[in-house]
Amino acid sequence: MVGLQQVFKSFGMALVGTMHPRMLWLSLRPFLIVSVLWGCLIWLTWTPALEALSVFLTTSIFTSWIQEGLVWAGFDNARAWIAPLFFVMLIIPLITISLLVFIAFSTVPAIVKIASRNSQFHDLECKQGGGFFGSLIYSLWSAMICLALVMLTLPVWWVPPLVAVLPPLLWGWLTMRLMSYDVLAKHASSEERDLLLEKYRWPLLCMGIASGMLGAVPTFFWATSALALVLFPIVSFIALWIYSLIFIFAALWFSYFLLDALKQLREEELDKALTVESRVVDMELPFHG
Repeated sequence: MVGLQQVFKSFGMALVGTMHPRMLWLSLRPFLIVSVLWGCLIWLTWTPALEALSVFLTTSIFTSWIQEGLVWAGFDNARAWIAPLFFVMLIIPLITISLLVFIAFSTVPAIVKIASRNSQFHDLECKQGGGFFGSLIYSLWSAMICLALVMLTLPVWWVPPLVAVLPPLLWGWLTMRLMSYDVLAKHASSEERDLLLEKYRWPLLCMGIASGMLGAVPTFFWATSALALVLFPIVSFIALWIYSLIFIFAALWFSYFLLDALKQLREEELDKALTVESRVVDMELPFHG
């Protein structure tokens, strides 16, 4: 039975697999693409975005108290860095979610293919329970839900303890949703996928949160360090690659766990079918005597 032991076993297999050159390349590809796209977008919008945010933070009754409170607390130059800090806080979730969705949509199938080459999964039948459009719709819908949750909770990200708690929970939930669907899309039927996600909901959520906690390290530094604000382009570039590597590891972790769970499920169903067939034969034998 797939349980805690299998969670740790798949964790170890994923940890070793992540160090493979092929996996490192798979982490670089989405990182480079997303970095270029967001780099161009930030470069084009940095100045007008800061000007708009500065006006909004100064004039809005909902945010003007932040600057006044910082000045009252002794941060006389708060007006100089509050707008860039707000911009960074707003852009971090968008970059992270876009990277995770891109990896789930474009890279996870390749990772599942590599994981399925393991000897224990050679005879695992592919039932194609998910497809291209199903994955796209599921990924976008999950990302929209996560983004809405981020926007609702973003104001309390300023509270130091919560900046290390909320991101792991949000990234963990999104990681669980995206990885679980895409890992099983090729090998499991839709019925098998629903059954596995229901049966192993809590282990999968814990795996997602654990992955989110790993991803919270760059988030925490990104959101709380003055150095990250000054060197935002460089720091964001490094942090984004760390995110990418963590998400690749999570994809491997979910792949090994769910493929093994699927194998166990089919073995259990086969045993049940053989048991029922054996009982039917035993019941019919006396009538053929």
